[in-house]
Amino acid sequence: MWDNPRWMNLAANILFGAALAGALALVCLTLMRSSAFSLRSIRVLGQPQHVTSGDVVRALQGRVSGTFFTVDLDSVRDLFQSIPWVRRAEVRRLWPDQLEVRIEEQVPLARWGNEGEGQLVNTYGELFQGRSTAVLPTFAGPAASAAEVTRRYTEFRRLLAPLGVEPKSVLLSQRYAWQLRLSNGLVVQLGRERDRESLADCLSRFVEAYPRTLAKLEHRVEYVDLRYPNGFAVRIPDSRAPAHHRLHRA
Repeated sequence: MWDNPRWMNLAANILFGAALAGALALVCLTLMRSSAFSLRSIRVLGQPQHVTSGDVVRALQGRVSGTFFTVDLDSVRDLFQSIPWVRRAEVRRLWPDQLEVRIEEQVPLARWGNEGEGQLVNTYGELFQGRSTAVLPTFAGPAASAAEVTRRYTEFRRLLAPLGVEPKSVLLSQRYAWQLRLSNGLVVQLGRERDRESLADCLSRFVEAYPRTLAKLEHRVEYVDLRYPNGFAVRIPDSRAPAHHRLHRA
């Protein structure tokens, strides 16, 4: 083989090509790490309502390393997503010395638990830390139940719409019993999901019966218990009236 000029030329060309490729790779690596390609700025798209430039500086300061070519985009994305009001971030390089970041801000739907805990629920049923001055309903429930409470809130709100009221609080107890406080002050005890009748069916029947029952009472009703199989009980804050009424569906 080594006496064959053709094979010797081929081997020499391969070795030369490998050496050239290695040299080019070394040059490229050196250039990529060169300060000539340092990042100069990070551009945030849109007009965030809750995320400030100070939030971004505090999250990123001293934590972003590398050049335009070597910076870890996933790490930068994670840093942005560590900001409380950022739900999701997309990061890309913008030639020659910028990063461009598109952020999706959290959209608060409700407060979670006690107000002092500073937890909010977004429209996806996810918990996040944040403060809001907006008038929001209150959700509460066992750990990891925020998504289910959010789903039920949407369902309850739709069912109650014909009465012109909506849930101001949705509580799921540790025993998985549901309780609502409506915008008119009425507390509705739904109880646990039942095999024979779903909570949605139970609330729908109450909404249907409301105009010909509770709406005709002279006294304001403060509490309704829908856990009865053939009707519901009410509580009226008036000493002259019985503490509870039993109203059967017509």
